[in-house]
Amino acid sequence: ENPVPFQEIDLLLAEELVGRAAQSLDNARRFAREQTTALALQRSLLPRRLRGGAAVETASRYLPADIDNGVGGDWFDVIPLSGARVALVVGDVVGHGINAAAAMGRLRTAVHTLADMELPPDELLTHLDDTVQRLTEADSGGPDPSPVGATCVYAVYDPVTRLCTMASAGHPPPAIVDPHGRVTFPDIPSGAPLGIGLGVPFEAVELELPEGSLLALYTDGMVETRSHDIDEGMHRLGTTLAEPGRTLEDLCTRAMEPFHGQAACDDVTLLLVRTRALDPAQVASWTLPGDHTAVRQARDLAADRLTAWGLEHLEDATKLIVSELVTNAIRHGTGPIGLRLIQHEVLTCEVSDADSCVPHPRSAHTTDENGRGLFLVSQLSRRWGSRPIPGGKVVW
Repeated sequence: ENPVPFQEIDLLLAEELVGRAAQSLDNARRFAREQTTALALQRSLLPRRLRGGAAVETASRYLPADIDNGVGGDWFDVIPLSGARVALVVGDVVGHGINAAAAMGRLRTAVHTLADMELPPDELLTHLDDTVQRLTEADSGGPDPSPVGATCVYAVYDPVTRLCTMASAGHPPPAIVDPHGRVTFPDIPSGAPLGIGLGVPFEAVELELPEGSLLALYTDGMVETRSHDIDEGMHRLGTTLAEPGRTLEDLCTRAMEPFHGQAACDDVTLLLVRTRALDPAQVASWTLPGDHTAVRQARDLAADRLTAWGLEHLEDATKLIVSELVTNAIRHGTGPIGLRLIQHEVLTCEVSDADSCVPHPRSAHTTDENGRGLFLVSQLSRRWGSRPIPGGKVVW
């Protein structure tokens, strides 16, 4: 509409505009690269395959936040434990971006380490809280410290007793759906988020679950959005899961449907597990006297049970393991001795006593007559360890 030729000042304005446009494009490309890197880091730190073993059937979903908010620090895990048990964990690190993803990776590694120590859920969260505080203190001197604080729920399920023990650190409670489709959210003391440093002890609750129960562990992005409060979100999740006839994968897909096609302001994480129970015929337990007659008795009982299970090829190794563990319990423990064999994906041998002292392998010298028992146990088994129990310990 204006036929007047462009002047030098018009060229300067055009150059200024395209210069700013180029800078904006470069910033957008850098931001997108950073977000892609953070998402790749988080996905590499999350489990690629969940192993529920004989205890639970598992399924999971993870949906990252939209690019404007940045990837968060959600994580989930299923950790096999001794005695056919399994640990279930879901957590959420405060903040977004690559720092949150890195902090999530460190916390997930810490949970694995503490789970290997066979700690009860409340004690594990206490140690994890201390770990978060120390990591925060170590990073506070840097120019760009890692996010402070995280929430977490940690549960241990035992398919032998069908008991599930769980504790929470400021995290929403799990949803439990019984085999008839009834939904409950157990009243778990929420505790303080990890890293806050309030010094308030965490509390655990123990629930007996019918075989085939469904547990849903999730992060707050699953139940809380800008348009819906957390109570409404928990009700919606419970309604979706109250169909026990569906597969876990189908339930996961249905639970994530409201988030497809819309930008999520926070990561959405869902872990579903369906509990199993071991047949009583897969478990054999005995109480033995705390004297040396128990060693031969333990060997004979183990051999008879292995024959009944068709595991005669494991008899020699199992009898030697039983002998060494029972001998140690007699020598270093007090009171009666418990012996338990569990046949699941592997054969588990457990010996319990009333002493809480944790066994440590010794490096026996050539002329030593003792100190080789745990070395033999480690050579004959895939893994071995110990865990505390009320009134004593179990060596497995």
